[in-house]
Amino acid sequence: MIAVCGIPSDPPTALVIAALERMGFPHVVLHQRRFQDTSVDVEISGGEIRGLLFDGPGHPPVDCSQVTGVYTRLMDWRLLPEVREGSEETAQRCQVWHDALNNWTEIASGCVMNRATASASNRSKPYQSQLIRQAGFSVPDTLVTNDPDFVRDFKARHGRLIYKSISSVRSIVHELDDEATRRLPLIRGCPVQFQRYVPGTNVRVHVVAQNVFATRVDTDQVDYRYVQEEGGRTEFSTWELPDDLAERCRKLASGLGLALAGVDLILTDDGEAYCLEVNPSPGFSCYESRTAQPISDAVALALQRG
Repeated sequence: MIAVCGIPSDPPTALVIAALERMGFPHVVLHQRRFQDTSVDVEISGGEIRGLLFDGPGHPPVDCSQVTGVYTRLMDWRLLPEVREGSEETAQRCQVWHDALNNWTEIASGCVMNRATASASNRSKPYQSQLIRQAGFSVPDTLVTNDPDFVRDFKARHGRLIYKSISSVRSIVHELDDEATRRLPLIRGCPVQFQRYVPGTNVRVHVVAQNVFATRVDTDQVDYRYVQEEGGRTEFSTWELPDDLAERCRKLASGLGLALAGVDLILTDDGEAYCLEVNPSPGFSCYESRTAQPISDAVALALQRG
């Protein structure tokens, strides 16, 4: 039995569910937005995890000891419409549901994609960069500051810079152009991460339980994820990583405790591999849809094998 935790209409989650159905693997879906109709009732007794998962009225409970794999892709529960538009009691119920679910996935046996502790390094980009460097990847020279003068000195040394959020909250990566430089006094209220711009080829590597799927992204934008908003060009294509680089990506994901990871690389013309960050909850659907790489199938198989 496999447990899928999230919102079924979310594209990556939908692909995983479709793969499980196509392969005939038994699964239960714990719908994040239906927390009032589902429950996670788990305890540790005699050193064993016991309990039941309920995915809604009319469905039989699932013995959590029979679960071989768990796929989790949850949004911040505080932003759910049911919570934002509901009562305080609804918010408390939602928090209890998520606490129970997170506690169970933290101690569940089998393959979990991914446990909260393994995902924690992404909450601080500077901290994660240190782990990436320890894994043998190059990391762009980085400055985290709220002092505009430090940024100007950093830019004088490195020339082109980009800036982005320090936390795991998604932000659009921009180049520090003349207009942004004029706004530097605003950073006094909140530290920002600045990095040396590294020219090269964007490659997104999805590591799925030691399977590696690489996608080359050709673009004329600094952040290809938002190419439509910026009015630029982007093309996705399957990419064959050199064996040593593929193995480094596997070891990086494994070292972070991630059974599923999205590794963002920049490959320079002189053969250097820079790792920008590692996403513990990658939105792999756009890469799969544009390259036909069987990422969701690999996820389903890993969950089944446990």
